[in-house]
Amino acid sequence: MNKGEKHTEEAKKMISEVMKGNSNHKGKVWSDIIRKLGIQDDHKQLHEVAYALFAKAKDGDIAAIKEIGDRIDGKSVATTEITGVEGSELPVNIAVNFLKKDGS
Repeated sequence: MNKGEKHTEEAKKMISEVMKGNSNHKGKVWSDIIRKLGIQDDHKQLHEVAYALFAKAKDGDIAAIKEIGDRIDGKSVATTEITGVEGSELPVNIAVNFLKKDGS
């Protein structure tokens, strides 16, 4: 087992211990642990994770490629174009009519 695999296994064990029995986990504990692990040894572990991600992307892992793209360029924003019947423009005029109590 190489050094990177050893770190991965250690991280998995730590995460599984933290997650045991925590049905109300909302992300705070997780982000705290990741930040603490990431800054140890002058961010060495965080660098190792980044190197592993780049290595997977280089090997053609689509999820890794997407993650790097999302981190560099930001996530893609889905857009929806709404048109009228057969692609025509939607009517945008709104008419407001005020009536008196007597209906006139």
